[in-house]
Amino acid sequence: MIASDMKKIVSLVALLACLASAHAADKKIVFVAGKPSHGPGEHEHRAGCLLLKSCLDKVQGVTSIVYSNGWPAEPKAFDGADSIVIYADGGGGHPALQDDHLQQLDALMKKGVGLACIHYATEPTMEKGEKEFINWIGGCFEINRSVNPHWDGDFKSFPKHPIANGVNPFTIRDEWYFYMRFRDGMKGVTPILSAIPPESTMSRGDGEHEGNPDVRAAVKRGEVQHVAWACERADGGRGFGFTGAHFNKNWGDDNFRKIVLNAILWTAKAEVPADGVQSTVTKEELEQNLDPKGRRK
Repeated sequence: MIASDMKKIVSLVALLACLASAHAADKKIVFVAGKPSHGPGEHEHRAGCLLLKSCLDKVQGVTSIVYSNGWPAEPKAFDGADSIVIYADGGGGHPALQDDHLQQLDALMKKGVGLACIHYATEPTMEKGEKEFINWIGGCFEINRSVNPHWDGDFKSFPKHPIANGVNPFTIRDEWYFYMRFRDGMKGVTPILSAIPPESTMSRGDGEHEGNPDVRAAVKRGEVQHVAWACERADGGRGFGFTGAHFNKNWGDDNFRKIVLNAILWTAKAEVPADGVQSTVTKEELEQNLDPKGRRK
């Protein structure tokens, strides 16, 4: 074999290796955006998912698709998915708890597909979904235990974790759920956003979401509460829970947004940049794709 032929073969092998590597790095994200809910600028599931997608579209090797108004009717919606992001209402209306959707998710999780749940989507019901969610994302909202007040989360420090890459201390007001139900001993769970809720969070009476003696005692003791977390599963998959994003405007905060973008990549087993996912969002972009809920008050 002459030298020129050998060079061609070596070049071809190198090219094929490059293409294989690039193909292996490709990641598919599937967003499930819930139906319209709450007032204007709140629980903007579709707008939030589309905004996050627009940021991820700029990340090389990542593709994503948004299904609006709940669980996708498309039978092959999750084919090839590396991670699923659910941003929707929870409780009995959680899209993952309808029909056979929990079973669909279970089959995907057993294949190592990632799962990220945002805001109310972190709440299944105790009767259906809680056991699975604790396994899949490491924790969840549990009624008569967890609470959902509006307060200023002051996030001063972060763990050494890819989801925290490039994130700086920040403070932001949201409906940060806390006193969540986590895996026993926090096994495999890494808190990402943690803060101490002020006593004002206990200004409401007791109720399924408002308060109870245990959480009141925890707040009185000044216990740190975890409002975003990551987990690793025995099946090799990864999960992420994020209790903020009640207010659509909060996606305009660079650190708030970066935490979630980093987490989506991490759950898909994509490499998170050392300085996190870089993105910019304008006021006009924040107000795109809002659900038709009437005039904002």
